[in-house]
Amino acid sequence: MRNSSRRLLAAVAVSTVVAVTGTACSSGSGSSGSKDAGSGTYTVWDPYPQFAKGSAWTTLLDKCGTEAGVKIKRTGFDTSDLANKTLLAAQQGNSPDVLIVDNPVVSTLAEAGVLTSAEENKLDVAAVDRNLLAAGEMKGKIYGTPIGANTLALYYNKKVLSDAGVDIASVKDWKSLTAALAKVKKAGKKGITFSAIGTEEGSFQFLPWFWGSGAQLTDLASTQAVSALTLWKDWMKSGYAPNSVINNTQTTSWQEFASGDYAFAENGTWQLANAKKAGFDYGVLPIPTATGGNAAAPTGGEFVTLPVQEDAGRYATSQKLATCLTSTQNLYDTDTTLSYVAPTSEVQEKQVAANPELKPWVDAVKAAKGRTSDDLGTKYPKISEQMWKAVQSALSGAESPKDALTKAQSAVK
Repeated sequence: MRNSSRRLLAAVAVSTVVAVTGTACSSGSGSSGSKDAGSGTYTVWDPYPQFAKGSAWTTLLDKCGTEAGVKIKRTGFDTSDLANKTLLAAQQGNSPDVLIVDNPVVSTLAEAGVLTSAEENKLDVAAVDRNLLAAGEMKGKIYGTPIGANTLALYYNKKVLSDAGVDIASVKDWKSLTAALAKVKKAGKKGITFSAIGTEEGSFQFLPWFWGSGAQLTDLASTQAVSALTLWKDWMKSGYAPNSVINNTQTTSWQEFASGDYAFAENGTWQLANAKKAGFDYGVLPIPTATGGNAAAPTGGEFVTLPVQEDAGRYATSQKLATCLTSTQNLYDTDTTLSYVAPTSEVQEKQVAANPELKPWVDAVKAAKGRTSDDLGTKYPKISEQMWKAVQSALSGAESPKDALTKAQSAVK
């Protein structure tokens, strides 16, 4: 599952149970306890159970192990189980040597004392785009490095827009986007579909509009925040967005767009393969802010981290493994496999040169923002829960956008 937004995080303390949507996974054990830290077996845990032995991913792990002079014992977990097992392994002093984990979980594990910082493990993060690195930052320290990123943008159906007399170049802000939706409806087609479901997916999809209004997660009831929720509410009221968005997941929202009747759909890089199968010409547009320019969309994707070990002598080899996994060539190969945008400008340029269709996604990722950025850390899950509840309340008509967000802010406090 490549979509980080499908994961609902609930953090409490060291014994935190991280609850996220997902499927079954395999189990594994922690570090080998080898007395010789420079040789032997090193364990790697990742959230890619779909990649079996012999896949490009596991082959890369083995290659990095060989270059470091060690063997790799790798276990692929479902994301939800990975966070829980990592916390339990840390309590037992049996953490993996290298942990690849969903970026919103990094702050939870760091706060619990599970991870070493880049300052401690000497992991070089200088080349990483700062906005992506921020998802792994807590109290001025960086915990790990991103292996890649995905985010949200607007897919659009070229024929629907053309038939409605809409020039996509005219869509630069909320006003022009709404005007385009009005033309599409008048032409007998459907406007825009998205996911506003009452889970982390709903918050994930609302965030570009929330941030695009100028709002901050520390103040859910601001005038700017109210304007963002009012935008969605007005779209539904005007028939530009369907009532189904209240229950849509990102998958069902995509299925609506794939019908060919919609002008726009908010979705992510993970739908690129499906977009090519849709049977109609499409384009991709970064989500605009209220006044123009690209809105910050939330980043999905994983971080390569180095958990705390009882034997500090293991860090040097673990650092070699992490460095190998995030080298320029390996990032390019891995992010192509995962349908991710790379976290460094050098690799992003290689990706766009090989596939020009990635250009709007690179632009979107460069404007993206971590959900736990601004030092929110483990405060984010509570804020997110109140956000999606407010969105549900306003779109269902139970409360006005202002009342819903005011209640949300009070609940967060």
